[in-house]
Amino acid sequence: QVQLVESGGDSVQAGGSLRLSCVASGYTYSSYCKGCFRQAPCKEREEVARIETDGDTTYAASVKGRFIISLGNAKNTLYLQMNSLQPEDTAVYYCAAVVGGYCDRPFNSWGQGTQVTVSA
Repeated sequence: QVQLVESGGDSVQAGGSLRLSCVASGYTYSSYCKGCFRQAPCKEREEVARIETDGDTTYAASVKGRFIISLGNAKNTLYLQMNSLQPEDTAVYYCAAVVGGYCDRPFNSWGQGTQVTVSA
């Protein structure tokens, strides 16, 4: 079991930046893939970015070039640096992990979410 706790959500103006953090605890040694998702009101949850423990990253087209996903030195902390934020980035952001495998398997552990609101 892996527990994930996000922090860093806030309200910012368009063009601003935020950094989300997600701390993983529990059997973190069994998770080789972590990711960030978001869900805006009345929209389906979408994947924002993912990272494997070897550093390989993947980004959604909507955030590529603006967001950076990274791992802390101990690999149990996930960061999402969000730059040039736009109102359409407003959503609840979730971190997730693949417990027991790599990024070719479904995400099966989720944090509680943190709200990001971007005003025009």
